[in-house]
Amino acid sequence: MLTACLAPDMFPLATQIRFACVQAQEGVFRLRQEPFPASIGLMLDEGRNAAECPGTIADALSAIAATIAIVEGAAAEAPEIDPTTPIAHQLPQGMVFDLTAEQYVRDWALPQFYFHVMAAYAILRAQGVELGKADYVAHMFAYLRPGAPSSS
Repeated sequence: MLTACLAPDMFPLATQIRFACVQAQEGVFRLRQEPFPASIGLMLDEGRNAAECPGTIADALSAIAATIAIVEGAAAEAPEIDPTTPIAHQLPQGMVFDLTAEQYVRDWALPQFYFHVMAAYAILRAQGVELGKADYVAHMFAYLRPGAPSSS
């Protein structure tokens, strides 16, 4: 299943998972203006080569757990970030985007993260995994009014 993709020119599920993790971690380090740990580069390389070496479900779950721990740790000790802080975001092809911290989060980090999460979700659905919107937005149930129906 980790080698499944939606179209021949798309990355497989294994890559989508790794790239979603990379996007979440990069955002944390970039906003804190800290160097990326070597693990991000390793995950990018693994993601680019995942069609040939997808790894295992255990590897994917480990990457997700490590990413959650990094994001939760950063949130617990989050410094105040000025939304106007300049961010120079360079892509491997040499393109550079000059953004503020606010623009980076709104226009790059969140859309890139959700693109890869949704691609992974769509691949899983196409492979017959029984997922629905409630699985994707399960965090919203924390805000559900008591006594309201919990399914759509």
